[in-house]
Amino acid sequence: MTKTKGQIGVTTENIFPVIKKFLYSDHEIFLRELVANAVDATQKLGAIAGKGEFKGEMGDTTIRIEANEKKNILTITDRGIGMTAEEIDKYINQIAFSSAGEFLEKYKDQIDSIIGHFGLGFYSAFMVSKKVEIESLSYKEGSKGVKWSCDGSPEFTMEECKKDDRGTKITLYLDDDSKEFSAKQKVEELLNKYCKFMPVKIAFGKDIINDSEPLWAKTPSEIKDEEYLDFYRKLYPMKEDPLFWIHLNVDYPFNLTGILYFPKIKDRMDISKDRIQLYCNQMFVTDQVENIVPEFLTLLYGVIDSPDIPLNVSRSYLQADANVKKISTYITKKVADRLEEISKEKKEEFESKWDNLKLFIEYGMLTDEKFCERALKFALFKTTDGKYLNYDDYNKLIEKEQKDKDKKIVYLYATDAVAQYQYIEAAKNKGYQVLLFDSQLDAHFVNLLETKIKDSKFARVDSDSIENLIKKEDSKKPELKEGEELDLEYAFAAVLPEEGRYTLQAENMGENGAPLLITQNEFMRRYKEMSSLGGGLNFYGEMPDSYTLKLNVENPLVKQIIKQKDEATETKANDLKAQIANVKDALDLIDKDTKNKKDEDIPQEMKDKRTKLNSTLTSLQDQKRDLMRDFGRGNTLLKQISDLALLANGMLKGKQLSDFVSRSLSLLK
Repeated sequence: MTKTKGQIGVTTENIFPVIKKFLYSDHEIFLRELVANAVDATQKLGAIAGKGEFKGEMGDTTIRIEANEKKNILTITDRGIGMTAEEIDKYINQIAFSSAGEFLEKYKDQIDSIIGHFGLGFYSAFMVSKKVEIESLSYKEGSKGVKWSCDGSPEFTMEECKKDDRGTKITLYLDDDSKEFSAKQKVEELLNKYCKFMPVKIAFGKDIINDSEPLWAKTPSEIKDEEYLDFYRKLYPMKEDPLFWIHLNVDYPFNLTGILYFPKIKDRMDISKDRIQLYCNQMFVTDQVENIVPEFLTLLYGVIDSPDIPLNVSRSYLQADANVKKISTYITKKVADRLEEISKEKKEEFESKWDNLKLFIEYGMLTDEKFCERALKFALFKTTDGKYLNYDDYNKLIEKEQKDKDKKIVYLYATDAVAQYQYIEAAKNKGYQVLLFDSQLDAHFVNLLETKIKDSKFARVDSDSIENLIKKEDSKKPELKEGEELDLEYAFAAVLPEEGRYTLQAENMGENGAPLLITQNEFMRRYKEMSSLGGGLNFYGEMPDSYTLKLNVENPLVKQIIKQKDEATETKANDLKAQIANVKDALDLIDKDTKNKKDEDIPQEMKDKRTKLNSTLTSLQDQKRDLMRDFGRGNTLLKQISDLALLANGMLKGKQLSDFVSRSLSLLK
């Protein structure tokens, strides 16, 4: 053929700036696209040979990559199907007219992994090149070599060339600002990232850089456990061995293979979600798989390979469609199947791995309704005694003893077995079981369980006295003098940390019960913890901590404190009480006289009198409050039992802790 010139068939004046700026967001993927084209060409030749249409020898079909850093040149050479001049004109000069589609239709029985879908992969070369050359010789008998050249403008040249070996050689003359792509280290990096599992051997220099038969493409029944572990170690060389794995292998109603590994997740949820690698016919596409697997499964490690996942033209982002949803549902089902299988067939192994699985399964139950339905059958509770039971077995264990007067089964739980030891022991002394919920998701998870487990209530073991947590009958209110509960609240609050808000409740908890418990309301505490993890509950997170002081008035020490209070403050308190009563009576008279009057009809003198009385009332109430506070600050016994309650909750710190130690030593002398 004679040398010809022409213009590439595009609908815009110059396609190359569009390709560089918009089509491919990441320039480095040009190498993936060109190697993928070489793989396609090689597999096409194999398919043709399998159909008997190629009589020659296949020979060595290794794809070879060469880099010349001095000349700033990169070449990709294959011994595949090659192209005639007519084919180059059709498939290169007419942008986006892909040969893969029509080829797949013709040879669908011989080949199932043609990577190219859009016919644009070749043009990614112009993102990094000032000039690109193609030298190709078709496998067809009598074909002649063809050389095509383009400098990044719509013009090209095409001429006959001498080429003895079938296949295609792509030569990239790299731009000055893309010199890095001719450096050996950079090319190795890109080949390792994008091409290490491509299905045709790829050589860079003297080394074969890929495993063309990766583990996920093999039959699961023929793979040994050690092979799965070795493959994991190659993918994640710095990671601890996984708990177990799932081999995905389905060909209907879509094609999907892969291996998903369950990593150990213990102290905190690993927020890195780029551990699953997505492949399309063994070509790396992305490690951002949020659109193809449910949110919770992004915590897994491994690979997924499917030709049925729709990609955009740059293969960089997934498009949401029906296939993606089907694949996502399938993967979720397979994960649930595997977990349920292990929980039944290898119960002891499942229990031994539960602490590392717990966060993952809770996350799944919180974020995926279908997975939650399945997980309710195999998820475990862990008790503070280190026992593991599934939900049904645990329910049977506690349903009689831990049912309250309203017929609800109360699930007691602790978040810190050491810090909440006193409360756990109080529950165990009653014959109750206490669960350990010590993961960062448990505040949310408890809420979920209350909606999933019928007639249940979850209560943290330190959120109230044990008698109130599981009320068997209505409790009798302690007998105190009018206003005494508020007086005691003032007295105790005076010696407690200033950053909290305290409300005192007098309780009958028995002579041997603790004199004072400091608790947090289950609802408020839970929602504050949930707000710290996000989820639109910031209102609760901004609220100050509030505590309830459970004062056991049946305890001898508390009786002694009340007696000391009366002795120290009774005269002054009674006087203030009488004055307060007089002022309130006067205010009641004014309110009675002005009850049905409009504001403008009330005499100013009466308004002034009401204002003065309210001011006097506030002053008297402040005096009474200060009187009780002074008593609290000066009473050693009150401070001692307050500090003991703080200590039990891990709230005694700094100077207050030092003072407690000194006071305790003095009391022992």
